[in-house]
Parts: sequence; C-alpha cells; structure tokens
Amino acid sequence: MQNVIYAAPAAGVLALLFAWMKASWVKKQDAGEANMIEIAAQIQEGALAFLRAEYRVLGIFVLVVASILGVAYFGDPERGWQIAGAFVVGATSSALAGWIGMKVATNANVRTTAAARIGLSPALNVAFSGGTVMGMTVVGLATIGLSGLYLLFNNVLDWELVRTVNVLTGFSMGASSIALFARVGGGIYTKAADVGADLVGKVEAGLPEDDPRNPAVIADNVGDNVGDVAGMGADLFESFVGAMIGAMVLGLGFDAVVSGDVNPIIMPLVIAAAGIVCSIVGTFFVRTKEGGNPQHALDMGAFGAAGVMAVATFGIARYMWPEGGTTNASGQLVTWLDVGWATVAGLGAGVLVGLITSYYTSMGKVPVQSIAEQSKTGTATNIIAGLGVGMQSTAMPIIVIAFGVVIAAEFAGLYGVAIAALGMLSTTGIQLAVDAYGPIADNAGGIAQMSGQPPEVRERTDKLDAVGNTTAAIGKGFAIGSAAMTALALFAAFAQTAGISGINISKPLVMAGLFLGGMLPFLFSSMAMKAVGVAAMEMIEEVRRQFREIPGLLEGKAKPDTARCVKISTEASLKRMVAPGALAILTPVVVGFTMGPEPLGGLLAGVTVSGVTMALFMANAGGAWDNAKKSFEGGGGYKMTDGAVHPKGSEAHTASVVGDTVGDPFKDTAGPSLNILVKLMSIVALVLAPLLV
Repeated sequence: MQNVIYAAPAAGVLALLFAWMKASWVKKQDAGEANMIEIAAQIQEGALAFLRAEYRVLGIFVLVVASILGVAYFGDPERGWQIAGAFVVGATSSALAGWIGMKVATNANVRTTAAARIGLSPALNVAFSGGTVMGMTVVGLATIGLSGLYLLFNNVLDWELVRTVNVLTGFSMGASSIALFARVGGGIYTKAADVGADLVGKVEAGLPEDDPRNPAVIADNVGDNVGDVAGMGADLFESFVGAMIGAMVLGLGFDAVVSGDVNPIIMPLVIAAAGIVCSIVGTFFVRTKEGGNPQHALDMGAFGAAGVMAVATFGIARYMWPEGGTTNASGQLVTWLDVGWATVAGLGAGVLVGLITSYYTSMGKVPVQSIAEQSKTGTATNIIAGLGVGMQSTAMPIIVIAFGVVIAAEFAGLYGVAIAALGMLSTTGIQLAVDAYGPIADNAGGIAQMSGQPPEVRERTDKLDAVGNTTAAIGKGFAIGSAAMTALALFAAFAQTAGISGINISKPLVMAGLFLGGMLPFLFSSMAMKAVGVAAMEMIEEVRRQFREIPGLLEGKAKPDTARCVKISTEASLKRMVAPGALAILTPVVVGFTMGPEPLGGLLAGVTVSGVTMALFMANAGGAWDNAKKSFEGGGGYKMTDGAVHPKGSEAHTASVVGDTVGDPFKDTAGPSLNILVKLMSIVALVLAPLLV
C-alpha cells in the first residue's frame, strides 16, 4: 500500500502537462492589432524585468541563508547541509512557478482583449486558461518537489523517517522565504504605480482609467501581474507546502508510524495529488454563454472541485488509514472517518471565509454601499466608514476559523488541524487559477483602453474585471484563512518537535514572547505601508513632471515616458522589501536562541492571532474601499438613499478615489504579506526546533 506515494509525483507531472497544454493554447490565440501587441509587450517586458531584478537579489539571499543553515547544525553537519539543499530546492521551485505564471499571464492579457472583440465567452476562456497555468504550475512543482525529496531521502537513501521529515522542513522554509519577498516586493511595486496613476492621472488631471496619456499606466498594469499573479502564486505555494509539512511532522506521533506504518506520513501527499486531479476536472466546468455571468462559471469550477475533493478525501482515508485506527501523541484514537471529517472541516471553513469576504467587499452589498453613502460628506467620512467595515469584517471569519480548528481537533487532534489546513488548500490548483484570472482580465481592459478599442470591447473586459475584483477579494480571504490553519499546523509541529507539552503564559519570558508576537504584525505592516508611501511620492512627482514638461502630453499629441515609471517602481520595491523580510526571518531565530523554545512558542502564538486578524482587516477594508469607488464609475453614477445621484467626477467620487488609494496598500501590500509572516515565522521555528531541544 505504501506504493501509493508515487501518486503524488505522478499528479504533479500531470499538473505540469496540463499547464503546458493551456499555455500552448493561449499562445496560439489571436493577439490582435499591432498597437495592442506593442502595449502588451511593454507590460510583459516590465513584469519580467522586475522578476529578473528581484530574483538576482533573492539568489544572493538564498545562498546566504542556505550557508547559514548548513553550518547551524554543528552537532550534525550532514543534516544541516541536507536541510540547506532542501531550502534551495523549495526556493527555486517557488521562483520558477512565479516566472512561468507571469510569462503566460502577460501572454494571455492581450489575447483576452482580442477575444473580447468577438464576445464575452471567448474572452473568459482565454483569461481563465492563462490563470490555470499559474495554478497548475504551483501545485505541480510543489507536489513534485516535496514528494521527490521524500522518495529520495526515505526510499533511495533509506533514511529514518524522523530525519527525512525534518530535512523536508527546509523545502517549506525556502518556499516561504521566496513568498514573503514576492508578496512584499510585488505589493510595493504595484501600489506605488497604482497610487501615482490614480491620484495624479485620475484626480488631478481628470483622465479616465488606463488612459494612454498617463505615464504610470504601464507600471500599474505590470504591478497587477507582479502582485496578484507571481505574489499570490508564491503565497499559496508556501501555504500548500506548509500544510503538507505540518501534517507530515505531526504524523510522526502516531503509534502506527512508530510500528512501521508510514501511511499517516504520506497521506498528505496523496491528498494533494487527489486535489490536483479534482482541480483539473473543475476547470472544464468554467464556461459561460454570451451575456451570462462569469462569476457563476468560476464558482461552478471552484466549488465543484471542492465538492468532489470532499468525497475523494473519505475514499483516500478509508484506503490508507491503519485498520481500526491509531493513537496520536496525546493518546487520542483516530480512525479513517475522523481524518475524513477533519479534512472536510477545513474545506468548509475555506469556502465560508471566502463567502464572508465576498459579502464585505462586493458592490451592491450593505458594507460597500455604506462606504459609498458616506463619501458624500467627504474623504474623512469615507475613510472612517472603510476602517469600520474592515474591523467588523474580522469577526465572522475568525469565528469560522476557530470552529474549524475545534472541530478538526475534536476528530483527529492536532493532526486533524493540519489535515484541515490541507483540506482547505487541496484544490489550490483551481483556486489560484480563479485568482490569477483577475489581473489578466484587468490588464485586458487596460490594453483595450490604451489601444482605442470600440466601447463594447471595454464593456466586456470591464465585466470580466468586475468579477476579477470579487474573485481577488475571495482569494485574499481564502489565502488568509489557509494561512491561519497552516500556521497552527506548523505551530503544533514545532511544539511536538521541540518537546513542548504546553505554553504557560504566567511565565514572564513566555508573556514577553506573546507581546512581541502581537506587536510584530503592526511593525511589519508599518514597514510595508511606509515603503508604499515613499515609493508613491516619487511616482507622483514623476507623473506630475511629465505632465508639466512634455509638450502636448495631456492633449494626446506626445507619448509619456512609461519606462521611467516602471524603473521607479522596480527600484523602490527591491530596495524596501529587504527590511520586512529580515524582520520575519531573524525574530524567531533571536528569540529562540536567547529566550528558549517556550517563549518562542509564545511569540508564534502572538504573531498568529494578531497577524491573521490584522490581515483580514486590511484585506477586507481595502477591497471594500475599492468597490465603493467603482460604485460611482458605472454609467449612471451612484444613487444615494436620499435620491441624489453622484456621478463619476463628483466630489463624492473624488472622496472614494482617495479612500481606495488608502486601501490599496492595505489589500495588496501589507495585508497579503501578513499571511506569509505568520507562516514563515512558524516554519523558521520548526526548522530550528531540533537545535533548541
């Protein structure tokens, strides 16, 4: 039965083959007119140039950290270098997934515009196919990398199981490190460009969205890709890997494993393999008719895959779990049914968090309407309303996550929590495809505007983009929920590895660790927000300079220097992403070696609770501000409860644009980066745990 492990690399290869087929199909589609191709080439060149520059910086970082890991295990240097090797493989896999996804997304954007000249359905097909490449590449490389290393160490080199799983934590740390820099760097890039384009181009100059006269528009479109394609991909890559690693480490505590049955260890890899197959099946349900609702098509694929996965999980558990059940490290008897229900608890929690997020961030819903309503009295009331909505929006998702944790633990202990996290992430392939579809559709609308396409083309791309905003908001909620569950799984794995049976918060050092952990998300967010603010100031000055100094630019008689704006965003993001990344990696190292494993556990508890709550607040507030602004930009403007209509360009609309500008770094820089902060600190602690015992 242990040969079922080979299903994991096989499914990974299947995912990569499916991604290659979709990428080939996208490339064969019509790319449109010469001016469309020229604009798309500028976007692709800027996106790939950013990744090349970012990866040069990260290459040095990876080598330095790998060297430190190699020498850190001074009592067992061989293991140290093996963990370092796994770290490099994890980092390389995550970076490669980002490169492939970015390349195809920037091929798909212009082809989506061209397809929109024919109809809505062909455009949806191209955009979603481009997103599918990102989703399948992420899950394919993650599953191949992790299962391949397991087979190498355990089956080929015949290592003991504990040593194998310990070394695999290096793979997860490598993925987490790349994810943090991709999210922070990409978030700084995209929001510096977005703020500059909006405040100067739209508010000061009165230009429409994606106007070709706006110098920051190309950088803004590049930023959509580096933030929401490569950044989101790296985020879910490390969540996917972290959930598997957490479950594998906790699986070591079962009696059956001690007796030689490794199925509780390899089961997470098999669940991931089944999730890949379900995700591929789900992509075939994403279809819509002309005039139909693209949101329904995307929901059909994502929720359909989750439903099939829920059933498949019970089948896998029944087939693989030890007959009659097995006892975990706490003495709890766990059966195959318990494992199945724990996984479904995670799946259900993920769906509910996504739906709650959608409610708080969607146009036409009460929270977004309340922000639009309060925009009529100015910027201050718009911002107050957005902050209030964001804070309120944390309550229900946290309750859902808490219930998910309790239910999963009731069925299968801490292993159940880890399996619940994996259940939530099992259909990452299609979830990420839906997320990556959003920036492709957004870029398609920008290309349509800049290339002067007929109004009906922009109307179709706007319809796709409006759905993309909702899917992006749901995706952020899903990513935060999965981060919470994954961080808890990694935290439990750290406690088991470090031999901590409980954390006593009455101890001064533990309480100090708890306070430090609670503070870190605020300090980390301040770094990210300040980085966006400084970079945006530079971008604003540059856009103003070009409007002032380039004769005929505002009249459309001259071309803007878009390359200069791309360069500003690139340099600013690379310069300012280092400090937040260093904070996340070094803090658990310093606390662990100076204060000990139990205070480090307190640190992880504090950062997880504070980080997850703050991530929800920032992501939902930003999403609600964004759609409050869009409520004014429809053809008829926004109708207030008093009957007054406030059209685009009104004072209320201007207030909503400022609110959206405040929310941009909330939802696209600091908020998403907090997901990775809580997971990265847990995985660093897990890697260090053997050194702290």
